[in-house]
Amino acid sequence: MNYKNLLLAAVGLCGIAACSPAPQAESNASASQPNPAPSAVRQLEEEPMQSKILVAYFSHSGNTAAVARQIADKTDAVLYEIRPQTAYPNEYSQLLDQAKEEIRSGFLPPLQQPLPDISSYDIVFIGSPNWWGTYAPAAGAFLAQYDWSGKTVVPFFTHGGGGMQNCSRDIQKHLTQANIGPAAAFRGRSGGADEKELEKWLTKIGL
Repeated sequence: MNYKNLLLAAVGLCGIAACSPAPQAESNASASQPNPAPSAVRQLEEEPMQSKILVAYFSHSGNTAAVARQIADKTDAVLYEIRPQTAYPNEYSQLLDQAKEEIRSGFLPPLQQPLPDISSYDIVFIGSPNWWGTYAPAAGAFLAQYDWSGKTVVPFFTHGGGGMQNCSRDIQKHLTQANIGPAAAFRGRSGGADEKELEKWLTKIGL
């Protein structure tokens, strides 16, 4: 893994230009799907060994979780699921109403513990669905827990057709002390990202 290339590429990167906002909630799924425990990657509870990469993600319908597992498999990373203490509703209209209100008010939901010690990692991937043109409040609550100085943060998102929108720009705006790697947005699918598209992105950032 070429960490040096990634760290160099991340410094000074500009944000992605925002598109007009539209509600996106992990391919517009109306009900949560189970997130099966990945078998090929190390879990946070296990000894991180020599891994210097963490993949932390919030997923509602399972689409972001699928991409996170792919990234962890390909980078030999430790995987961590961000979980709010109170789960979001499964009914789609209720989910959108709650997400819209939380984003409008800047609410950050309390998270389940324990949270990972990011001091062990040089690179942290942050995954979230695109909700109303930005990252989900649960992902924002995770980001707010830490001092990101000197860390390389690589955002990735899933969407139901809206693409990146403001997701990457908003993370960069709130993590000014971090090196932000090139972000990616993948169409939300239960099977994860297109393999060629994912490989191209990981190659671009030096992994």
